[in-house]
Amino acid sequence: MQYRSLGGSGIDASRVGLGTWLTGVEADERASIRVIHAALDAGITLIDTAPSYGWGRAEEILGRAIRGRREQAVIGTKCGIWWADARGSFNGQKEGRDTYICLQAETMRLEVEASLKRLNIEAIDLLQVHKPAIEPQLTPIEETMGCLMDLKREGKVRAIGVSNVTMEQLGCYQTYGNLDTQQCHYNMLNRGPERTFLPYCHGQNIASLTYTSLEQGLLTGKVTLDREFDPEDFRRDVGEWMPWFKPQNLARLLSTFTGWQELLEHYQCSIAQLVIAWTAFESRASHVLCGSRSAQQALENAAGGDIVLSDADAARITTDLDQLGAPN
Repeated sequence: MQYRSLGGSGIDASRVGLGTWLTGVEADERASIRVIHAALDAGITLIDTAPSYGWGRAEEILGRAIRGRREQAVIGTKCGIWWADARGSFNGQKEGRDTYICLQAETMRLEVEASLKRLNIEAIDLLQVHKPAIEPQLTPIEETMGCLMDLKREGKVRAIGVSNVTMEQLGCYQTYGNLDTQQCHYNMLNRGPERTFLPYCHGQNIASLTYTSLEQGLLTGKVTLDREFDPEDFRRDVGEWMPWFKPQNLARLLSTFTGWQELLEHYQCSIAQLVIAWTAFESRASHVLCGSRSAQQALENAAGGDIVLSDADAARITTDLDQLGAPN
């Protein structure tokens, strides 16, 4: 596993990170803990979670999983999605609960204390604003960042990050404090950040964390044209908002994968591992977050962090993706 710094924080974290959204919804807690332990055993140190993943469940399970192994983990959690009351801006219903975006100092401090308790740790390695304010006038970025910096000075937070922001908002956060990371949706099929966040953050010493790095399994090569999802699997009918799942687009993607057989043999890797290596190549994402449904998946994803592509092979993959183009 290779390791890279979380911006200017001085904290080194694994190039491949474990995302724990699934931990919050997985019924089998023991299976979730096995995933986390497998990731740690494979050299993954960066583990990304959030209070809203299972309404605190993901943090609680993670806290139990790292008991006795705290020194091996770099814990990133989030703040800003609030459901205790109606403070903030309404953010819609999730699983029958009204949620709000609230970045006021008072609620952020309550969230941090709750996260510390659920995770059973003394300090959060990386605290990230989960989503930007819907109504910025209710909580100016200056106030939000001021609170984050205070939490850092108090030793409750070691590094500060943002997620899902615009470039303008990113700049505002930088104005009012020390920003170490930004997190965005980036992968081979969603390459917009290559023109915005990735080059900017690379030049500013801000780490870029990617989520949905394997595009809900599409970039593993395991979703084939004859794949039938379970009735409860949300991927069963997502063609309108995730068009690469449509058969005509999926066929084009699978054809591209077929053309990489030589690369798979050369690097002795899977499609997913090749994708992870490309995503983290040079000035792209510094840390690639991947969810895992099993301990074996965690091990396989971690192995993607061992691959170092040559310049020529990375360029070849990029050219193939350019030719693949957008979905129909």
